[in-house]
Amino acid sequence: MSKPLSTWQIYKRALEMLGVEKAMSISVATAGILLAIVQLAEPVLLARVVDALSGGREAFPIIGLWAVIGLFGIIAGVIVAVVADRLAHRRRLAALGQAFEHAIILPINYHAEKGSGAVVRTILAGTDALFWNWLSFLREQLTAIVGIIIMVPTALRMNATMTMILAGLAVIYLCANVLVAHKTSTGQARVEEYHNNVYGRVGDVLGNVTVVQSYARMAAEMAQMRVIINRLLEAQYPVLTWWGLLTVLTRTAATITMVLIFAVGALLAQRKQISVGEIVAFVSFANLLIGKLDTLSGFAVRLFQYAPTLRNYFELIDATDGVREKPGAKALERVDGRVAYKDVTYKFKNSTQGVFDVNFTADAGKTIALVGPTGAGKTTCLALLQRLRAPDSGVITVDDHDIADVTLQSLRHSIAVVFQDAGLFNRSIAENIRIGKPDATDEEVERAARMAEAHDFIMKKPEGYGFVIGERGASLSGGERQRLAIARAILKDAPILILDEATSALDVETESRIKRALDRLRAGRTTFIIAHRLSTVAGADTILVLEHGRVIERGTFSSLVAQGGLFARLVQEGGFLEPEKEAPPEQIPAQ
Repeated sequence: MSKPLSTWQIYKRALEMLGVEKAMSISVATAGILLAIVQLAEPVLLARVVDALSGGREAFPIIGLWAVIGLFGIIAGVIVAVVADRLAHRRRLAALGQAFEHAIILPINYHAEKGSGAVVRTILAGTDALFWNWLSFLREQLTAIVGIIIMVPTALRMNATMTMILAGLAVIYLCANVLVAHKTSTGQARVEEYHNNVYGRVGDVLGNVTVVQSYARMAAEMAQMRVIINRLLEAQYPVLTWWGLLTVLTRTAATITMVLIFAVGALLAQRKQISVGEIVAFVSFANLLIGKLDTLSGFAVRLFQYAPTLRNYFELIDATDGVREKPGAKALERVDGRVAYKDVTYKFKNSTQGVFDVNFTADAGKTIALVGPTGAGKTTCLALLQRLRAPDSGVITVDDHDIADVTLQSLRHSIAVVFQDAGLFNRSIAENIRIGKPDATDEEVERAARMAEAHDFIMKKPEGYGFVIGERGASLSGGERQRLAIARAILKDAPILILDEATSALDVETESRIKRALDRLRAGRTTFIIAHRLSTVAGADTILVLEHGRVIERGTFSSLVAQGGLFARLVQEGGFLEPEKEAPPEQIPAQ
C-alpha cells in the first residue's frame, strides 16, 4: 500500500492540474504578479507625495505616475477576478467529470466497501476543494507571496530597523500557523472520516427508505444519525478551537506591530533617521503585510482542513482495482459466441471465497446453466467473463480470443445481461431501453419492447415511452421492470447472453410471461443462466453445479438427477420434477 500524500504533495498536485490550460494559467499568474507590484508601489508613491508636500516640492508628477500605475492595477485586478474564476470553474467541472468517469469503472466491491454516499461526497467535496485551491492561488496566494518577497528589499532600502519589526510579525505568523497545523492535522483527518460516515449513512438509509418505513425505523435511524453527528462535532470542536486561537495570536501580533511602527518611527524621526513619508509608507507596508499574512494564514487553515478531502479525492482517482485494458488491445469482431474457461481461478481479497480451477466450453448458440448454493461462485464466474474482475490464473476465451487481449468495449458490447434487479435509471422508458443501443430508432425500441411483451403496459403509462419511471423503476411493478430489462437486452442484440436470476423474484403468472420473452431473447445466442429455481434451467443444454467455487457436477437435467448428487438433492428439496420434454442431452467437455 502506497504512503498517503502529504499536505504539501496534495497542494502541489492540485496546482499541477491547472497545467491543462497552461497559457491561461500563466496569463492569470502574470496578472497576479503585476497586481502585487502595483499594491507595493502605492505605499512608496504615497511616501514620496507626503515628503514632497511636507517639503514644499512639486507632487503632481508623482501623483500622475500613481494614477497610471493604479490604472494598470485595475486592469490586472479585472483579469485576475474574472479570468481566474472562469478557469477555476472549468477545471472543477473537468475534475468532476474525470472522477465520475473513473468511479464508474471501479469494481462493485470498491463501491460496496466505500458506500455510494461516501463516494459521491468524495467526488463533490473533492472538486469543491480543488476549486477553492485554484481560485485562492490565482486570486490571492500568488499575489500575497510575490508582494511579501518584493516588500523585503523595498523596505530594507527605506529603513532596516523598521523592516525588522515587519520581519518579526511575519515570523510570529509563520510559527503560529506551523504550530496549529501540527496540532490539528490528525484531528482534521478524523473529522473528514466522520463526514464520510455521515454521507455514507445518508446514502444507505435513503437507498433503503422503503425498508426504513416498512419496519418503522425512522426514529432509530434518526437516533443513530444523531450519534454520528455528535461524534463529528466532538472531533471538530478541538480543531476549531486551535484555529480560533491562531486568529487571536495573529491579531494580537498585528496590533503590537502597528504600535511598534508608530513608536519606533517617532523615535527615528526625532533623530532625523526617517522621514514622515517613510513612516507613512511603513504603516502602509504593515497594513499590506498584515493583510497578506492574514490571507496566507487563512489559506493555511483551509488547506489543512481540506487536505483529507483532497487526499480522498486523489485516492479515488488513483484507485487501480478496476480491470485495465492492455495497451494495443484489439476489438472482437463478428462474434459467434463460443466461450471457454481454462483452469480459471479467482479468489477474493482477505477471503477464502472465489472460483477455483473452472474448466468448460460453451459452444455458440448453446445454453449453459450455473446452479448451486448461495455463495457457490456462480455470479463471480460470469463476472470474470465480462471482465468485471480479472482471474488470478487461467484463461477465458471468446471465439478462441483471450478476453484479456481484447478491448473492454468490444467484449462488453458482445454480452447482454439481464439481472435479478433490472437496474433501471430515473429516466424515460425509451431511454432505459436505449441503454442497449443508444442510437436505436423509435421503431427498433418499440420492436424490442413488443418482443419482451412490454409494449402493451408501456402504452398504458402517461406519455407512453416518454414516461419517467422513477429511481430504480419505482413507478413500475417487478414484472414490468424485468420486461424493460429484457427489451434492453433484445435491443442490444449481443451474441452472448447472461441471465442472472432474471425470474427469481416474480410470481408464477408474471414469470411465465417473462420466460416467453426470454426464450425469444435466447434464440441463436450463447446463453448463461444463473438460477435458484431449478425449473428455469431444465431446458439447458448443460448444467454446471458449483459448490465452494468449484464445478463438482456437469450434465443435463436428467443425467444429473440420475447421478443422485448435489443437484439431485437440490431438485428434491425444491420440489421440482423433471419436465416431460427436455433438451437433448449434451455434455460440455472438460478442458
